[in-house]
This record gives sequence, structure tokens and C-alpha cells, in this order.
Amino acid sequence: MDTEAQPTERDRSSHPGTPGTEGRSRFALVARVADRLPGGRITLSVLTVLTSLLLLNVFVAQPFEIPSGSMEQGLRIGDRVLVNKLAYRFGAQPRRGDVIVFDGTGYFGDADYIKRVVGVGGDHVVCCDRKRRIEVNGRAVDETAFLHPGDSASSVPFDVVVPPGRLFVLGDHRSESSDSRDHLGSPGGGMVPVGDVVGRADWIVWPYPHWTRLTRPSAYARVPAAPAEGGHG
Repeated sequence: MDTEAQPTERDRSSHPGTPGTEGRSRFALVARVADRLPGGRITLSVLTVLTSLLLLNVFVAQPFEIPSGSMEQGLRIGDRVLVNKLAYRFGAQPRRGDVIVFDGTGYFGDADYIKRVVGVGGDHVVCCDRKRRIEVNGRAVDETAFLHPGDSASSVPFDVVVPPGRLFVLGDHRSESSDSRDHLGSPGGGMVPVGDVVGRADWIVWPYPHWTRLTRPSAYARVPAAPAEGGHG
């Protein structure tokens, strides 16, 4: 008598290389959906790609076109930057030197804006010292690496303390930028609520010759933390 164990139906269905019921059901579902769409699998593939791009745009990264010369010479009119929408989603906060996109509705204007963070909550920001430099918490900041050539730190003097949960922002092309300096007498004092920040601009992605990563300048690295700031550097 042949004593070798005979394969059961379960053994045969789970044999390597043989599609299981779950796999067949999944493929059958895709086929049924494709059959109901004009264009079949091609249309389904296009819809899948568009849905993925939409989710990426809403939750992860968003392109933003530079509308003005306020951030020259680093960001030029028509450049497109990729905004990292996850940069501040998991407890991280904007830091001095970050280039951010924010919703200015209600205090800047009904649009999104792109500026550089100069002061965070608790910071004492002053312009200018005897060498025409901005001071943050008593430390002068050398902005020559990103300030538009020929521009001073500011032609408008100011002396402000940034409230908790707010940001003091400036454009790199100071003579062409409408920023926190111009809204000191407006509701909110020209300070951007952290909750209105869309994300951090991390890359110039278009046009191709301008492709580059945007990094936080070292000019702010030596600025001491404000007592109420909680240690942002």
C-alpha cells in the first residue's frame, strides 16, 4: 500500500506559485472596476495616479509659484518651489531662517505668501544696530548670504517682541517686500500665527536650471534662545 500522504485540497491551493482565493478575488475586483470604466484599465490607471497626486498635494508636498520679487535673489518670479507640508506636523516648529509659505488671510491679504522666518515666539527683534544689522535676542545677524545685493537689513526701524505662537517674517529683497514690518499696526501686529503656516519651502523644482535645495542659513545658529521660546535655535 502506498503510505505516502496524499495532498489535500488545502495543500494544493496554498502551493507556492499557485494564486490563492484572496489573490484571485483582488484581481477579479480590479478587472470588474476596469470593465465598468470607459477606457478600461488605462482609465483606471490614470485615475489611480491622479488620486495619488491629489493625496500627495493635500497631505505631503505642494508646489508653490513665486509671485513677486520679494524673495530675490534666491527665489525669482516664476520659480516653483516644493513646500514640505509635513515639516511642522509632528511637534516640530518653524525655526529662524526657514523659508515658509503661509496663509495671510485676515492680516497680510487673502492669499498665500512666502517669506523667511526671522523671529519666533518670545524673540526680541530689533533693527538696526550700528552696523545696520538686525538683532535677535541681542545677537546681530549677518544676512549677507541671502539678502538681496544692495539692500539694507531694513529701511524701516522696528523693535518688537514676538508673541508666543507667532512668527516675525521678512522677505530677502527687503526694498521690494511687504512683510511683518508693514503690518505692525494691523491686527496681529504683522506676526504670522504658526497655525497658518502651510509648510516649509525645501526645493526649487522649476525651471530646471534653478533646481536646488533650500537650506536654513547658518546666520541664525548663534542667536540665543528667548526665555519664553522653549529652546528653538
